[in-house]
Amino acid sequence: MEGKGYRLEPITTRDSSQVIQFLRKFFFKDEPLNICVGLLDEPGSTCIELETYCLDSIPDGVSLMAVSPDNEMLGVCINGVLRREENDKSNDKEDDLQNCTNQKFKKILNLLTTVGKDSDVFGQFPEIDSCVEIRVVSVDDACRGQGIAKAFFDQTKKVAKEQGYPLVKVDCTSHYSAMAVSRLGFHCIYTLNYSDHLDEEGKPVFVPEPPHACVKTYVMHVN
Repeated sequence: MEGKGYRLEPITTRDSSQVIQFLRKFFFKDEPLNICVGLLDEPGSTCIELETYCLDSIPDGVSLMAVSPDNEMLGVCINGVLRREENDKSNDKEDDLQNCTNQKFKKILNLLTTVGKDSDVFGQFPEIDSCVEIRVVSVDDACRGQGIAKAFFDQTKKVAKEQGYPLVKVDCTSHYSAMAVSRLGFHCIYTLNYSDHLDEEGKPVFVPEPPHACVKTYVMHVN
């Protein structure tokens, strides 16, 4: 897909190293939850668990990147496929959570696991057995305002439809991403206020800077 000053291409496993370098520069340090738990507080620090979480989605074959005419990466959209039979194997996700040794990332993984379970997409939509989940959207700071993020969402819907997935889902941890997704016509099916997501002492696990107050799950049917 061609855009003004860029084109969209599928991400393959061959692009993994370049994708991670891009996310290290433009996404990991700016994401509200990463900031909230101090995931990458040290200069030059990395989080292998977070990087693995992103890379694990690429083999599903539904991720996208925006590329300039001279082949410079301008943005990435990491998408994955959710399947009912895999979603029913909740023990696997619990094992991943228990086996996570990075305590800061474990807090984020626990939140995402909770949201995935409680939003219950397959329970709310019993007629579907699979869907595409938008997991990470990041655009080069210098290229924002060019419509790249919207193009990612539009192309993801197209890819989902072409590959036979009836629904696109996205969990928004940022107030701004939730507003953007809503404007694109996605429908909110679940909300979790950060003030209601508590640790063992009854205190909120995440207290992000305003206006970030909740996680919202949005969906759109593409068929």
